[in-house]
Amino acid sequence: MEYKDYYNILGVDKKSSQADIKRAYRKLARKYHPDLSTESNAEEKFKEVGEAYEVLKDPEKRTAYDQLGENWKTGQSGFQPPPDWDAGFEFHGGGFTGDSGQADFSDFFESLFGRKAAGAHYRPAAGGYHAHGEDSHARVYIDIEDAYHGATRGLSLQHTEMGGDGRPQVKTRTLNVKIPKGVKEGQSIRLQQQGSPGIGEGKAGDLYLEIMFNDHSLYKVAGRDVSLELPVAPWEAALGAKIQVPTPAGKVDLKIPPGSSSGKRMRLKGRGIPGKTPGDFYLILEIVLPHKLSDKEKEQYQKLQAVSDSFKPRARLGV
Repeated sequence: MEYKDYYNILGVDKKSSQADIKRAYRKLARKYHPDLSTESNAEEKFKEVGEAYEVLKDPEKRTAYDQLGENWKTGQSGFQPPPDWDAGFEFHGGGFTGDSGQADFSDFFESLFGRKAAGAHYRPAAGGYHAHGEDSHARVYIDIEDAYHGATRGLSLQHTEMGGDGRPQVKTRTLNVKIPKGVKEGQSIRLQQQGSPGIGEGKAGDLYLEIMFNDHSLYKVAGRDVSLELPVAPWEAALGAKIQVPTPAGKVDLKIPPGSSSGKRMRLKGRGIPGKTPGDFYLILEIVLPHKLSDKEKEQYQKLQAVSDSFKPRARLGV
């Protein structure tokens, strides 16, 4: 997909105040409004301007967008947001509706802000106006070991407040969060009344933390299943062996059957992420050789070659 420079689209820079951005949008919206404009590409430009304003008018979306960096240019193809680009960034409020009057956004926009948050809930009350605070949402990253054992972690969240200069400023808060045993990727943890403050007697909103896993040097995760590429020596694969293998819950004994091939999958039932129905732990065998063979090792392989002329490893290839 193509990267979109929303500042360039509105003709403003990153130092512009929210008021400057609003004025720029209104000017361009009048210029390209399909019912008023004589420009041949008015409808396309009006849509593009509306999308840019949808992001830059919102201090949170604007700040999050700024985190992508300055290494991309308008129209540059091949853009993909890093998986953790919005990690720990707290979004408040709901939906993408507002002055732009549209909801048909580009793939670029959806890749960044496709998740819709629930809006605030209001109720009139005697003696004044009371409103529940808005819920907030953030994506946080934990280690897979925390999902196996449960843990309490101090997690830092960033949120945006408007500064005296009319530009958004980033603030940080740290919460001690209890990570429940068995949590899986994509699941949300609800922290009651940790969202935006209420109005009047209204309660504060809730904070929803979407759980993701940090990349691990050994394990890969799919749902509740966990997998590990397991290196084995040629003789272990050929003759069979009893070895120890690591899992996020600790080391376990494994019996490799004789005649195992590289790529063979072995399952340890119920050794994945815990749950009412726990996941499984998969081992994918990978036959590896020493980086450098000694003269004695070469001699042994030559002897094996001499007595294994009936073995045709490429028979299925017809050669």
